[in-house]
Amino acid sequence: MFSRVWPRNCPILVHVLTLALDTSSLVGSLAVLRDHTLLGVISTSSDENYSSRMFRHLEFLLRDLALNFADFDLFSVAAGPGSFTGLRVGLTAAKAWSEVYRKPVVGVSALEAVAAQSFPLDPSRPEFVIPILDARRSQLYCAFYLRTGSQLKLDGAEVVLSPDELFAEIQKRCANSKAVIATSDPQLISAAMSRFENSASSPSALSIILQTVSGVLAPSIGKLAIASAQRGQFSNALTLDANYVRRSDAELQLKGK
Repeated sequence: MFSRVWPRNCPILVHVLTLALDTSSLVGSLAVLRDHTLLGVISTSSDENYSSRMFRHLEFLLRDLALNFADFDLFSVAAGPGSFTGLRVGLTAAKAWSEVYRKPVVGVSALEAVAAQSFPLDPSRPEFVIPILDARRSQLYCAFYLRTGSQLKLDGAEVVLSPDELFAEIQKRCANSKAVIATSDPQLISAAMSRFENSASSPSALSIILQTVSGVLAPSIGKLAIASAQRGQFSNALTLDANYVRRSDAELQLKGK
């Protein structure tokens, strides 16, 4: 996802004005940050993909903050997983702004944006963070992150699993460890909660915390992008693409023919 230098003369950013964009779900959002300070955020939830109303919200937010596109030092965008249509619109917009204004862009995992909200200031925080997003079809987008100091490190790959498959994976990876499941909707894993409770008396007991975090991901996406930029890690605007995790319905139907 990252290109070490983009463009060639792009410095490691220290003080940045960032526009962050999330079109991965029905609860989409836009945020403006100066360094790690949130200047403004706008979000709505609807039955339509957020991409359908993103530009109206963006115009309002920039006008309210008296900003222009040229003022930004960094663009950041959710790169998936999530809505196929929504991700394409968001990524296309962020890449276009990056190219037109010759500013760097960073693609950020929506799952990491969920995980980053989990116990950020608690020194006794769990070792594993398991972010969960709704993948529809009774499935979950999820990933396993390990805490390394103040940073999260992806352990394995982002995947799509059923609640039961997720529980089996947690049993395998997190036995005798503290772990937190971070989600904006606790109902997403309700089908598996009885299994967590039944496992509490087993020899390899699972210590699982369920933490509800905000589904408004743009602020977290912006902060993660700034951290990447400060390490000199930028996405390549030409090759940045969505991480869909699974195939689209159209692809699955085509394969079945």
